[in-house]
Amino acid sequence: MKKARFTQDQIIGILKEHQADATAADLCRKHGVSDAMFYT
Repeated sequence: MKKARFTQDQIIGILKEHQADATAADLCRKHGVSDAMFYT
């Protein structure tokens, strides 16, 4: 089984940043995540 790259707490934090009007592109660049992974 593949190990998750981010913990659930980290994912929740990233999504909360997105809800606080941060753009998806900026968050992806900041956390090293692809756009496709962000929207998945």
